Amino acid sequence: MSQTELFYALSLLQVEGVGDVMAKKLINQCGSAENIFKEKKATLQKIDGVGTSILKNLKDKSIFNKAEAELKFIEQEDIQTLYFQDKLYPERLKHCFDSPLVLFQSGNIDLQNRKIISIVGTRQITSYGTEFCKKLLEDLAPLNPIIVSGFAYGVDIVAHQTAMDLGLQTIGVLAHGLNQIYPKVHKKYVAKMEENGGFLTEFWSTSNPDKENFVKRNRIVAGMCEATIVIESAEKGGSLITANLANDYNRDVFAVPGRTSDKMSQGCNNLIKTQRANLLSSAADIVYILNWELENDKKETKTIQKQLFVSLELEEQKVYDYLLNKGKEEMDIIALECDFPIFRISSILLNMELKGVIRPLPGKKFEAI
Repeated sequence: MSQTELFYALSLLQVEGVGDVMAKKLINQCGSAENIFKEKKATLQKIDGVGTSILKNLKDKSIFNKAEAELKFIEQEDIQTLYFQDKLYPERLKHCFDSPLVLFQSGNIDLQNRKIISIVGTRQITSYGTEFCKKLLEDLAPLNPIIVSGFAYGVDIVAHQTAMDLGLQTIGVLAHGLNQIYPKVHKKYVAKMEENGGFLTEFWSTSNPDKENFVKRNRIVAGMCEATIVIESAEKGGSLITANLANDYNRDVFAVPGRTSDKMSQGCNNLIKTQRANLLSSAADIVYILNWELENDKKETKTIQKQLFVSLELEEQKVYDYLLNKGKEEMDIIALECDFPIFRISSILLNMELKGVIRPLPGKKFEAI
């Protein structure tokens, strides 16, 4: 976008009563942000939602001063801006009705890879959550996904760090402007993240990391990704807001189950119980449900399968090898051929299904993935 259009877009965002939804409606009706400020009052009044208050506020000269100051900051800090109509604007986010009009970006973000997932959860991550997150990304690494999170304490920073260690692109979505980093202790990760990934935000340099900003930025985390993964969460928490937003945007949601007595598993267990999230037991679940294996050649698929399936128990491996060679087969025949009693094969097949290594078919048949 041109500097002129950016200036008027920023000015529009400073108009009281005009948010992202109304701003995009006005631009679509008038053709550009600049045209809005030149359009006749009678024409603007015909646009649904535009009343006397907005018409009056469009004449407020102070909005241009604020836009000019932010534009100066953008130029001085060499910040990239992503307009909602730009090709580089996150494609999935573009289709969310309440997506930001303008995003600010730092680093070397490349969103050409369509495998983009967000990993969110509690700031009080446990050793269980940490190990699960690390193992999950290690197993997904051959598919080279982009990892998105909020750069906060706990699950967020573990996801970012692990992604960086594995050479995966990772993006932090901030709840404040690019003139600062919150929490400050995470400044030590900024340079490395910007080498292969970076940061996105909708907030200006005048914005502080206020509580409401964290809730607002969650829609970016959910909207720009193919799926949202909740590692750990208490009964209430910001990650559950992100999961709900992902559901509203018709995105896939995964949650890691835990013991009912574990405080930091209650949120995940509730998501699964209320069918607002897929149960996530291993990376294979993501590969299967998102159909990622269908987008890769046989060599790459075999690589990811080899890594994912090493966790099978001996009995499960025996059944998997049988189905891999035999193809589709009925449960009774599987039990007979693998020499397991029928009550035992039911339990084995259920565990394998949860691990994502087999899929059930009509007629009580199963096949290996």
